[in-house]
Amino acid sequence: MAKNFNELRSKMSPERRQRNAAAADRMLLEMTLQELRQGIANFSQEDVAEMLHVTQGYVSKLERQDDMLLSNLYAYVEALGGEVEIRAKFPNQEVQINQFRDVEKLKAALAPRGKQKQTNA
Repeated sequence: MAKNFNELRSKMSPERRQRNAAAADRMLLEMTLQELRQGIANFSQEDVAEMLHVTQGYVSKLERQDDMLLSNLYAYVEALGGEVEIRAKFPNQEVQINQFRDVEKLKAALAPRGKQKQTNA
């Protein structure tokens, strides 16, 4: 028989509930691009493709890549309504890298000319 989650949680120690909440917070901070699109922005691949002026297949390919150009990442995240921050972490400090902030230049480089979505004139 299934148990109500609130009942199970009420039986947990406060420390256990705190550990579970921290783990859930970490999981929310670590998402793939697809999870970000679906879970945070609630867009379809077609929605993102339209915003970026590329095909749905191109968006699908972006979401599956293990390595991509920063311009693609910046444009994708901006299309979802977010912004990318790049940080370098060192043992005694953390530094935000601002070299890649000019998103307009980066967006212009998003898709190779052959990959752009065709529009009917």
